[in-house]
Amino acid sequence: MEDGRQKPENLKARLDIIRRALREFFYGMTVHDLAVETRHARGELDHFFMMIVFGDLIGLPILPPYYSMRLLPYVMPSIQRWKRSALRERDLTDLARIDI
Repeated sequence: MEDGRQKPENLKARLDIIRRALREFFYGMTVHDLAVETRHARGELDHFFMMIVFGDLIGLPILPPYYSMRLLPYVMPSIQRWKRSALRERDLTDLARIDI
């Protein structure tokens, strides 16, 4: 258009892009760290639960096998990932989770 006006759909698309950018900016500024810490805490609790219930799979018997077998169908998809994580070598830098 020669008189300087923009099409309404083009303006709407630009406003949507700006709105999304502002929303992502404020999310990152306010709750992103909380979301990351919550995911880490959940992972640690998951790891702890699997260690207590299925510790006998890696040589650490804590609970009687009866309870472990009752829970086995529910956690079967994540057992391989947990065993790999539990048996992985760690050093001091793994224990100090510092985000740089």
